[in-house]
Amino acid sequence: MNEFHEKANNNETTLSQEELDNLVKKYDSESNYRNSRGLLKVFITVTCVALSLFHIYTSGFGLLNEISHRATHLTFIMGLLFLVFPRREPKNKPLSMVLGFAYGAFYLFIGNQLATALAGQIPMWQIYGIYLFTIIIAISALPLSLLKGTGDRVGALDWLLAIMGASFSGYLVFFFKDIFVVNIGFPQPQEYIMGGMAILLVLEGARRTMGESLSIIGIVSLLYAIFGQSLPGMMAHRGYDIIRLVEHLYLGTEGIYGIALGVVATYVFHFVLFGVLAQASGLGTLFIDLASVLSGRYVGGPAKVSVVSSGFFGMISGSPVANTVTTGAFTIPMMKKYGFSGRFAAATEAASSCGGQVTPPIMGASAFVMSEMLGIPYNELILVAIIPAAFHYLAALCMVHFEARRLGLKGIPVEDIPKLSNVIARHWHQMIPLIVMVSMLLMQFTPFLAAFWGIILTVVCSYIPLILKPLGFTRLDADSVLTPKKLIQGLEEGAKQSIAITAACACVGFLLGVTTLTGLGFKFSGAIVGLATDLGTWFSALIPFGLMDQSGVILFFALVLVAIACILMGAGIPTTPTYIILASIVAPALDDFGVAILASHFFIFYYGVLADVTPPVALAAYAGAGIAGSEPMRTGVTAFRLSMGKALVPFMFVYAPSLLFLNFNAMEFALAMFSGILCIVALSSAYIGFFNAELSKMQKRILTIAGLILVGNNPWLILLASAVVLVILYRNHIAGKQLIALNT
Repeated sequence: MNEFHEKANNNETTLSQEELDNLVKKYDSESNYRNSRGLLKVFITVTCVALSLFHIYTSGFGLLNEISHRATHLTFIMGLLFLVFPRREPKNKPLSMVLGFAYGAFYLFIGNQLATALAGQIPMWQIYGIYLFTIIIAISALPLSLLKGTGDRVGALDWLLAIMGASFSGYLVFFFKDIFVVNIGFPQPQEYIMGGMAILLVLEGARRTMGESLSIIGIVSLLYAIFGQSLPGMMAHRGYDIIRLVEHLYLGTEGIYGIALGVVATYVFHFVLFGVLAQASGLGTLFIDLASVLSGRYVGGPAKVSVVSSGFFGMISGSPVANTVTTGAFTIPMMKKYGFSGRFAAATEAASSCGGQVTPPIMGASAFVMSEMLGIPYNELILVAIIPAAFHYLAALCMVHFEARRLGLKGIPVEDIPKLSNVIARHWHQMIPLIVMVSMLLMQFTPFLAAFWGIILTVVCSYIPLILKPLGFTRLDADSVLTPKKLIQGLEEGAKQSIAITAACACVGFLLGVTTLTGLGFKFSGAIVGLATDLGTWFSALIPFGLMDQSGVILFFALVLVAIACILMGAGIPTTPTYIILASIVAPALDDFGVAILASHFFIFYYGVLADVTPPVALAAYAGAGIAGSEPMRTGVTAFRLSMGKALVPFMFVYAPSLLFLNFNAMEFALAMFSGILCIVALSSAYIGFFNAELSKMQKRILTIAGLILVGNNPWLILLASAVVLVILYRNHIAGKQLIALNT
């Protein structure tokens, strides 16, 4: 830690690296790895490094064919998953037992369906093999202590599941020609056996890495496909037997090996690995130093450093929890030292860190999925995302500014802030990989080629201090050289960080496959359209003077319903699976209201990210609370309120697509920018209760209502609301000046 960091944390109790790692494991299920030792650790390290090198090579020298590439990636991942991630300790034993037996019963049901369907086509020993495999995985689902594998030690069952997990994808790789060339269209019985194994192992893998929510969604989607003919009303369909289902989900790119897994195996893995290596090379320290230079000296400086550094760090990290813990380990103690409460400090860090997934140039994994689903070049998405991300950070900065003014807090003393010249002189070489990678993205090179050069240059540039030291350049940071040991650790960590998201995307493939098979998306969208129409028609009759037309009210209710669905779905599922699910079954509903497809997908994307600070499952906020020592639930509520900019931005670009540069209209863009900025200022001051002077309860209510009106696109309502907001803020500005004059 450099001198500035030591000064900032002076006299503050900070957590050790081990405690920070435990926080990440506790609140980020994707990072809950075993602490392996001995030969097992060597095996895992070698396998992870091999996977990382495979992806580095293919990103620079060409991908394999679609199925082979995705299957190779999943072979490594499923082989690692059951060795790296422990079985979950049951938190509620009765409930865990019920869920365990429910999973086991479902696995036995699928196994029996498959064995019955293949009876007479395969020898009896293979039938017995299907039942044996099904019984093994059903037993593994039970929360029994005698099965072991809940801690750092790997049990025999884990090894068995790892071998079987690697085999079903490895089978497609080794027998690719027979399956997809020689016998194309005529699957063999062995392929159905492997497909059945794949379904059960993917479900159990998603359950182990992500928890119950996503795997339950996968199970429900499979049951929906099988028993669709028994359902009532518009949700009914013809129903599909297990043979058709396995063929659709396993032998093609509609299910397990669909677009979700494809994006992870091409784009996401490479950028995750780049982020890990960039952080190991000291880029995170550079971001914090730059944020301190840019914002540390101003009112509420420590909190503004948190916002700006989280935005910088978010450019290379797609994980809100990891972002919160990494930057929060420094910024939260600093905010507390300079007068902010622990709850506000933790909430500020969490709200800012969640913005990383919507911050160009890397954003989160969802952005790559969006690019692939919509067929829009990633470099265009980067440009489109700039203004929405700026609104998010503007809201966060306004909040911390008003809170600091209310508390009478100052910035960081100038002598404690590093000089820009020193920061650049020490860290300039660490910016080269990021600059090159962003330039390549903007020049329309493929994302994985840009990531390839970003990774290579990160390693090469880390040695610049050692190369230049004999020439007299001694100010460069030489502590972050990626030595062979550090490089191996980075390659291992990059592979580990991709395990959970890969398992999640493979499981999401079940829902995507079932959606294309049954038309579920159109049915779900029809339900949303119908409900929004009924609510909008009823409510529009209550609005006086025709201030809002009926179609506008209906669209508003449709957006609210979609937002609620996103928040509920995201409460237990990471952002990327949430986005994929909702983009498949909910986004078509917004198309029916004339919303541009890019705007509807960004709307879902933003609300999926918001789930990380939305109680009761505000994981990023809870991680921040662990550092600050504050009450988790209250911290989550505060973080949600601090994220109101991200909550309102999606409505803005639906009503004013020019903010996303869609059908660009200069007048609409200018009006949306003005109303958006004024809306953020109004709501920020209303939440904090301060704008140069304390706001009364009535003023806060009026500002809140006027701020929400500013989100819309009715010019007359925007004009009226703007006048109200400006009058209140001006009166309070004058009142604050008078109060200062009286005190002096």
